[in-house]
Amino acid sequence: MAEVLDQSEVDALLSAVESDDSPIGQQHEGTQIFSRRLGGMVNADVEVRHYDFKRPERVSKDQMRALEHLHEAFSRNFGASLSGFLRTIIEVKVANIEQMTFSEFTHSLPNPTCFNLVSCAPLEGKMCLEISPLIIYPVIDRLLGGSNADLFIPQRPLTAIEARLVGKIIDRAMQCMHESWENIVDADFQLEETESNPALVQIVAPNEVVVVVGFELKMGNRAGTMSLCIPYAVIEPVIEKLSNQTWAAYRKKAKDVEITRRLTGHLDSARLNVAAVLAETKIRVSDLANLEVGDVILTTKPATAPLSLDVEGRRKFIGHLGQYKGKRAFKVRRPITPKDRV
Repeated sequence: MAEVLDQSEVDALLSAVESDDSPIGQQHEGTQIFSRRLGGMVNADVEVRHYDFKRPERVSKDQMRALEHLHEAFSRNFGASLSGFLRTIIEVKVANIEQMTFSEFTHSLPNPTCFNLVSCAPLEGKMCLEISPLIIYPVIDRLLGGSNADLFIPQRPLTAIEARLVGKIIDRAMQCMHESWENIVDADFQLEETESNPALVQIVAPNEVVVVVGFELKMGNRAGTMSLCIPYAVIEPVIEKLSNQTWAAYRKKAKDVEITRRLTGHLDSARLNVAAVLAETKIRVSDLANLEVGDVILTTKPATAPLSLDVEGRRKFIGHLGQYKGKRAFKVRRPITPKDRV
């Protein structure tokens, strides 16, 4: 049988509780543990915090901030992609990000809505991308040539034609998701299924923790929301990569590599006007008006002096005129410098 406190020990405990100077009276200084087996009272500074077992926070604040920054890049790319596809300005921005249970997420959604299941191989499991009818129907109306002036938002599931049009929007979202996530994990985001009633979809247990990223979409005078639900079990294998240091390195790498690759790809097909400048001089307007074929214009520049090559009116290189395969050519020697006078 366990030992019990005698009367003197009970009196000492009560007096300690009533005293304002005792560690027990000052709860913010710690918790006092009583143990007969340890030979009396043991003081231990223990931090006590409220914890809700129904809503455990499994993703740290740093990782949540990293996810927020990652999807801010996604929102910018997705907005630019939609704007080009719809031929109108679409603003997409991150409105909020929070942790909750999957049941809380599904209960917060309207019914019917545009609820899409997204696979993300090699990550196991699925994500959910929900788009509000308040913005999805104006987008569909825009694709079909409407003006959105007096658009009625129907309370019904999407038709087969509307679902195919929404699929084109989701495909662009998946491409932007891949670009945003590729430095964390090279995931292949694919649309698997579309539902109208969120309560019929159970990708994880109802009490499973999920990260919900809320977006705000604006198109003219229309606005709506979009929610991306990421179960913790899906991102658990790569959750450690979502730290401040890794995210800073990711942003720097993305800036140095991805932007350079895109600029190079776009500039490869650009056309430029290139001209070699033989010499410069000044003449009168009357002499210019009386020029005829065979007239000679004298300059102060020697015939053997190097020439400059202008690219779009800007002097870039120095070289000499020559001939290549029967045609006039310009041989570049070096880039021009501020000290050169040509």
